Formats: sequence, structure tokens, C-alpha cells
Amino acid sequence: MSLEKILSISGKPGLYVLKVQTRTGFVAESLLDGKKVTVSLKSNVSLLSEISIYTYDAEKPLSEIMQNIAKKENKGQTISHKEDNATLLTYFREILPDYDEERVYASDVKKIVNWYNTLQAKGLLVEEAPVVAEEVAPVAEEVVAEKVKKAPAKKAAAKKE
Repeated sequence: MSLEKILSISGKPGLYVLKVQTRTGFVAESLLDGKKVTVSLKSNVSLLSEISIYTYDAEKPLSEIMQNIAKKENKGQTISHKEDNATLLTYFREILPDYDEERVYASDVKKIVNWYNTLQAKGLLVEEAPVVAEEVAPVAEEVVAEKVKKAPAKKAAAKKE
């Protein structure tokens, strides 16, 4: 799931897609109604790719949480974010059993469930392709390095006065 350009803007409902960066801020398009809004640099904006959830051991990135929900729901809609807090927390415990109950609130779970349903409805929950590191043969690197080496530059002759 690529959450790199998906934004949550404090004080504005829903999620936004980053369109253009400007000198004074940026332009974002709402996923709810498709309207474009300008956002100043003074606004409190969070990229979904930068959000993590506290667990007892470490922090889990939001993309992993979204993938867990997608697996559980077979990439379909999940429960409504308007369910009561006990239902939401029970559901979230199924998704992430070791989340820190003291630092993750019901309001956080509501946001995550709402964001998942919004992204799923817009078809933005796509599996990330696994990044495969290509191995280059070390011999090829040595040959390229030898070709790049040039003869040292000649020094300029001293001028006669």
C-alpha cells in the first residue's frame, strides 16, 4: 500500500491526495468529494506513510496495519467507524494483538478504520510490490572503474616575464 501522497489535514474532514507543492504550501485533492484545496505550511498535516501505532515492543507503520485489515477483510470494507468504542477496540485487537492499550485510544482506532474504508472505497489499497535488490557482478564494476580512470591532467607551463 502506497501511502506516500495521502494526507490527513488537521481541522479538515477525510483524507487528501497531494497534488502540487507551491512556495507557500501545497494543493491537495479531497478523496471524499474531489475538491481541490490549498493548504498553507502553517497547517498541521500528517502523511499516512509517516504514522505509526504503538505496540508493547516497538511501533508498527500504518501501512502494515492497513495490510492486516485488508487480509482479514479479503480487501473489502471493514466495520463502520461509528461503532461503539468496545467493538472498535475488540476489532483492533484482532488486527494488532499487541497494541499498547494505554497509548492507543478509541479515537485513534476510529480514524484508522475510517481511513481504511475511505482508501478501500477509492481503490487505493494496492499491494506493494516487494522490493528486490538487484545484485551486480563485482567484476563488471571493476571493469567500469578502470575505464573511468583518466590520465592525470598536464600542468600548465610557467609564463616567462
